[in-house]
Amino acid sequence: MKKLAIMFASLLMAVTANAQFERGKVYCGASLSGLNLSYSGSSELNLGVQGKVGYLFADNWMGLGSVDYQHTGKEGVKDYVSVGVQGRYYIIQNGLYLGAGAKLTHTGSYNDVMPGVEVGYAFFVSRTVTIEPAIYYDQSFKNHSDYSTVGFRVGVGVYL
Repeated sequence: MKKLAIMFASLLMAVTANAQFERGKVYCGASLSGLNLSYSGSSELNLGVQGKVGYLFADNWMGLGSVDYQHTGKEGVKDYVSVGVQGRYYIIQNGLYLGAGAKLTHTGSYNDVMPGVEVGYAFFVSRTVTIEPAIYYDQSFKNHSDYSTVGFRVGVGVYL
């Protein structure tokens, strides 16, 4: 009986998630990255806040725009602000996704274009609200060893 209940709950979660990745849905999200969970050669403490807005232009395909603020704790390295675009594809109907995009990063001392990739999971806590853990990699064209970043972020998303 217990196995049947778990299987039924899993099926309901998959059906609920499927309805959220349909064409025409709007997405709003915010995430927190860092807390020493990301690594780059030029920083010790790395804490970031990100906001995203997206639109599902086809089933399972989303276009996103983002704004980022990143604080690094190392002396001599400035905080940065970035704006970017990203595409996201939901691989399977339970929320696993792949993302790829690029962002323009600005500090007082340099500008950089950083393409990146991301793998994440949209875990639905209600019909429209998700918790979205993701692993990401941003490649720096300015200075690979100091500014390229591998990290973990946790976000909250709303699918309308």
